[in-house]
Amino acid sequence: MDALHYLYVRHSDAVFGIVRSVVRDHHDAEDVSQSVFAKLPRIIGRYEERSVPFRAWIVRVARNAALDHVRANRQIPVEEVRAPDTGSDHGRMIRSRALLAGLSQLPPEQRLVIAMRHFAGMPPGEIAAELNKSEPSIHGLHHRGRAALREILTDLDVSPTTAKPA
Repeated sequence: MDALHYLYVRHSDAVFGIVRSVVRDHHDAEDVSQSVFAKLPRIIGRYEERSVPFRAWIVRVARNAALDHVRANRQIPVEEVRAPDTGSDHGRMIRSRALLAGLSQLPPEQRLVIAMRHFAGMPPGEIAAELNKSEPSIHGLHHRGRAALREILTDLDVSPTTAKPA
């Protein structure tokens, strides 16, 4: 705890500064900065002392956490993502069943990553920590899973669509 306190006192201003510059909201920046130091005991083993000083490493970790926060909270206007729902309960039921069928056809790791990312709303870094995998491997599983699911849903004729510009 003393070592963590020392690192916090020494680097918190730099971490908050980089997070604040990315997030652009003081309260969110405080939350993200706090989460960086909260996960520090888990991730500090990844730091390798080379030509990069610790301060540069922790600032990079903070920047990545801030970018993950921005991505997770990015709003996407629904009308630009998919066509308006016709309101048909039968159509929703068909799409829901097709989605469940598509998910069941994915390899277990891809299915789990997609569920954690899209249904639980977890950022890739948290998924990686939870599954004890690297963040790049989570990105790969997510990408391959979404591509496979899109293909399955296309075969079932219920693939996601984007609205055509008016």
